Amino acid sequence: MSSLNYLIVGIIPGILCIAAFFLISLITPYTKRSKTALLQERTAYNPNGVENVKFKRLLRETTNGGFEHTSAERYVSIIIPAMNEEERLPIMLEECLAYLTKRAEESDEFTFEIIVVDDGSTDETSKIAFSFSKDLKKGELYVLKLPQNVGKGGAVRYGVLCARGEIILFADADGATKFSDFGKLETALRDLSSDGEYFECDAPALALGSRAHLEKESTAKRSIFRTILMKGFHIVVWIFTVRTVKDTQCGFKMFTRGAAATLFPKMHIERWAFDVELLYLAEKAKMPIAEVAVQWKEVDGSKITPVLSWIQMGRDIFLIWFRYSFRIWEADDLIQY
Repeated sequence: MSSLNYLIVGIIPGILCIAAFFLISLITPYTKRSKTALLQERTAYNPNGVENVKFKRLLRETTNGGFEHTSAERYVSIIIPAMNEEERLPIMLEECLAYLTKRAEESDEFTFEIIVVDDGSTDETSKIAFSFSKDLKKGELYVLKLPQNVGKGGAVRYGVLCARGEIILFADADGATKFSDFGKLETALRDLSSDGEYFECDAPALALGSRAHLEKESTAKRSIFRTILMKGFHIVVWIFTVRTVKDTQCGFKMFTRGAAATLFPKMHIERWAFDVELLYLAEKAKMPIAEVAVQWKEVDGSKITPVLSWIQMGRDIFLIWFRYSFRIWEADDLIQY
């Protein structure tokens, strides 16, 4: 076989792969971001129907047509996405509030808000979440009720765009991560965003909860099939998107206000792989990232369907790489820090 034939044999599969990516990209819809949507004013849920509490906005438009973040009004905002979580959410909120109220009692500077984002639930998630606000100070817990399910990533994004905190953390409603590990992420984030004396919430940085240290233990408990899926997922993530983070999927991630205002307006993926896109963008922007080991336990009631969800995540990871590489999605205006 001549060298020309070898060249043709090598080129044809590559062309077919790119053509397949274009086809998948064309038939896979995604939400196009608009200034109107990013700056939309939202109101907090009230079971009595009197929804007169307006959320603050993370972003405001600049004179040149871009965005900047608004001034923080709390030290920390906790975003909890929840879809049909009437059973697991109360346990998580009790642990979360025990930690936050204790910190608030110890320091007047530790002010917090919790935003539970009801992602189109058909049960009593919103009412149960709202009931926790009755024993709190005004503004410490609000419920943002979405009219329809948009996916975990979309719910987190909606909540972040309403956040008032210098620090913004999103945490899963299942309570799988021990909430007291908040302090570990907080310390790591402040170390990344400090001039040696003062914490700078404008400086972009991320602190991520990680279960990578538990991999051997969790592998022993999983089936061989699920272990293969997990290993394959990690390999695909490393090849196509994120290379500096071992555990991209832990639902316990903390951002400075500056980082959140830069990353979340750019986010397109609204379901399970949204974490990967956020971290991909953070790496492109060269934001400092700390991965912090946290305590984690398996909690019954997961919304992930083992095969279908992994296929969907795999497709989305390929699309993140493809669409940014071929400039279908733009990230060139991310500030290089």
